[in-house]
Amino acid sequence: MESNKKMRNPIAWVPSAYFAMGLPFVIVNMVAVLMYKDLGVDEKTITFWTGLLLLPWSLKFLWSPLMELYRTKKFYVVLTQLLTGASFGLIALALQLPSFWAVTVALFAVVALSGSTHDVALDGLYMQELDKKTQAQYIGWQGAFYNLAKLVATGGLVYLAGKLIEYFKAQPGATEVQANFTAWTYIMATFAVLLLGLGLYHWFILPSGKQQVAQDKKTLNETLSELATVIVDFFKKKHIVYYLFFIVLYRFAEGFVVKMVPLFLKAPMAEGGLGLSNETIGLLYGTCGSIAFIAGSVLAGYYVSSLGLKKALFSLCCIFNLPFAIYTLLAIYQPSELWLIGGGIAVEYFGYGFGFVGLTLFMMQQIAPGKYQMSHYALASAIMNFGVMLPGMLSGWVWELLGGYRPFFIFVLFATIPAFLITYFVPFTHSDKN
Repeated sequence: MESNKKMRNPIAWVPSAYFAMGLPFVIVNMVAVLMYKDLGVDEKTITFWTGLLLLPWSLKFLWSPLMELYRTKKFYVVLTQLLTGASFGLIALALQLPSFWAVTVALFAVVALSGSTHDVALDGLYMQELDKKTQAQYIGWQGAFYNLAKLVATGGLVYLAGKLIEYFKAQPGATEVQANFTAWTYIMATFAVLLLGLGLYHWFILPSGKQQVAQDKKTLNETLSELATVIVDFFKKKHIVYYLFFIVLYRFAEGFVVKMVPLFLKAPMAEGGLGLSNETIGLLYGTCGSIAFIAGSVLAGYYVSSLGLKKALFSLCCIFNLPFAIYTLLAIYQPSELWLIGGGIAVEYFGYGFGFVGLTLFMMQQIAPGKYQMSHYALASAIMNFGVMLPGMLSGWVWELLGGYRPFFIFVLFATIPAFLITYFVPFTHSDKN
């Protein structure tokens, strides 16, 4: 078995496994928003519950040590892919039920728990099976295929959902409501087939994963004690209170818009939206969005490496928040020209790709360093997610309270102010020089 594992080329499993990692998150975070809107659920309910469903990705560090006590990392990767695929299959079936809302939200919660557990297991397998040189060699494949999942889900399959809706609406005696439910049933079934297929593939192709030998294996009490030590040490770091506010507030405005933007693009012009179809939204996300995101991420790497993080951080924050001004203009003028709307989406994804690099590097270089570097980075990432999750849950309520998309996006502009202030004054504990 050991020799077989050594012969297995990482190209056979790294791209496909990270593609499988990206799918659950983007489906819960974005695709479900569009699906529920098509199915007649109101904005406030959609944003609250799909926001709450992101909680497992913020808490996964709590159960990750427990996964070391039983079976291998490969076991968890394959199990969660199969479980996620089965859950999507059940979601497809549940869309035919009168009580589809409660049942599908419960099943999406299973997807979230399974998907977040999959992230822990796969990252662990990647670091365990590949040496540092090979890890660096395949990090580009890892990121590219994780983001390919976003392209496939929000681009290709949202586009397909729109096409299916039009097809089913054209059938004799069909209603728009029936067409929407039928189309999204097919889309969820497609996700199920994708994940089940990937799970079966990885059953045979993933490296076996080394299980801890008995003398190295910790007991449950030892594991929990170590987790407590890691957390206590994290909160003893220099400037940690400031850093916690920084990582939460950096993405605070993004949290408000991440779920409202797809709803804004889809809402009729009379309701303050841009009146786009699913096909058009999928096409714009899949082309303008994906190209701009890749360009932003790549250029940011060169920008920070040449300038240094300390000098670059505030400008990265500015570019990260630029899209919110663009969406405010789109809400005010409501253009119908696709090149303008597509340009706005491109700015959004470029700004996200470019600006997010600053936050990631700050957590790696200023918060994580120390005895528990990997665990502290994971903990910082989890806390950062709360900065997106909580405003995301409240975004529909704020939109309703303010009375429309125009005042909502103006409010978001004001919500960027804390990010600018805390980024401008953030202290650096460690040198950002190599």
